[in-house]
Amino acid sequence: MVSDSVILRIEEHIGYVVLNRPESGNIVNQEMAYMFKDVCAKINQNAEIYVVVVTGAGETFCDGSELEKLLINGSMDADYAKTLIDDFSIATSVSSIDKPVIVAINGNAMGQGLELALACDIRYASDGSHFGLLQVSQGLIPMSGGTQRLPRLVGKGQALELILTARIIDTREALRIGLINKRVTKEMLNSEVEAVVKLIATKGPVALKLAKEAISRGLESSLEEGLGLEMDLYSLLQTTDDRREGIQAFLEKRQPKFKGQ
Repeated sequence: MVSDSVILRIEEHIGYVVLNRPESGNIVNQEMAYMFKDVCAKINQNAEIYVVVVTGAGETFCDGSELEKLLINGSMDADYAKTLIDDFSIATSVSSIDKPVIVAINGNAMGQGLELALACDIRYASDGSHFGLLQVSQGLIPMSGGTQRLPRLVGKGQALELILTARIIDTREALRIGLINKRVTKEMLNSEVEAVVKLIATKGPVALKLAKEAISRGLESSLEEGLGLEMDLYSLLQTTDDRREGIQAFLEKRQPKFKGQ
């Protein structure tokens, strides 16, 4: 599926989503936001997709959003501003995907671009990439989950420093504070990401979804509630055809043939 601003390609149970405005640094405009939301919905509806990769066309992952300019330059009431924020938030769209999402950060991830990366599950970045939440420099705050997802990932102190100073960091520091999972050379980024998503795609798709749900929802609960959720989801998994196929394949010493059921 191709549009002016978003590309979705599906190969071997992997959905590849590409931000496709390279001439603008993949800055999010309203068309891209609408298309991205539509692509994420299609991914959730497609049982043949087990894992998702998000990246940017060209030399930049995502340099931010046109939303900041609209909020700074426009005169609007609070309700309309909230509607605009909801419309532009591609981070919210990617966080709605119920399958594992790996982001290949192939260049700068600024503002909403970084918030998009934070909403993904695993982050690989190429050397030469830079990261920053710059909104306070414009008299704004991050509006697509940055104030919530960043501290959950790197801790309160690191998140406060990055957001309040609007400081830009490189891949070395991003790895040190836990913002990204792995830094690689630009030449190796695609092959490194390809290796991990192909490995994930060999696993049980129902188990992948439920494991992601258990971790994501569990982080927002007490330990006791999280353990209860884990057991509930495990019990649900026991009723699936994929679970029975996994057991049979183990007994027969062969690779399982999962169907996502």
